[in-house]
Amino acid sequence: AKEKIRQQCNDHYVEDPQNLEEQAINLVGPDMYEKLIRGYTEKQWGRPCTELPAFIIRRIPVRFTYDNNYFYDTYQGIPTDGYTAMVERMIEGIEVKLHTDYLEDKSYWNSVAEKVVYSGPIDAYFDYKYGVLGYRSLRFETEVLDMPDYQGNAVVNYTDRETPFTRIIEHKHFEFGTQPKTIISKEYSMKWQLGDEPYYPINDRKNNGLYQKYKALTESENNVIFGGRLGEYKYYDMDKVVGVAFRKAREVLG
Repeated sequence: AKEKIRQQCNDHYVEDPQNLEEQAINLVGPDMYEKLIRGYTEKQWGRPCTELPAFIIRRIPVRFTYDNNYFYDTYQGIPTDGYTAMVERMIEGIEVKLHTDYLEDKSYWNSVAEKVVYSGPIDAYFDYKYGVLGYRSLRFETEVLDMPDYQGNAVVNYTDRETPFTRIIEHKHFEFGTQPKTIISKEYSMKWQLGDEPYYPINDRKNNGLYQKYKALTESENNVIFGGRLGEYKYYDMDKVVGVAFRKAREVLG
């Protein structure tokens, strides 16, 4: 496999990849690109791989191993009881206001604390002064199945272009549940418009240029920290965004 892919990469190598397709073929050759990457990526982003920036695919590791974990990290997992329970424990004893739109009275909320962490869309914070940033959104179809196990794994990706959903999530496998039934969610990538849930920033040249304009405006927001996928308009994996949060907390708190 190594030799075959090495030969294909050499035969199709592009010195300075200008798009995702060229970068992916540099990494794994055309066979693996067509089988595992092209269909899934075009479903996910709603556009041809030749129109997507090369850096998107660079975050995906290439391994010749039977270790089917996603990353190289020695320790991998999710919080016990899930992220909801983790956040509930983090904010225990802290006043929480729900169903409150921070942006409707931004000046007031910014005045009641020394520092504000804003993790919403950065363009919304500045009332879309320069225009609306682009995202991809998701739609989920969830089913309760009368069986103890559907796919034997928490997540299975469907990499072909013909299957309309990108993956199926079987929730019980995140915590090795033993319930007699199982719940699955089929995940569909969809076009985003204002009012939809923004999931994935579209980090192409146009949107990144627009983000830089908004980022410049944050310099005058002295007590506001912009963070997360929406606040920084950046595709973050969970471990990376937690790491950034820890570093920022140390910087701010000393």
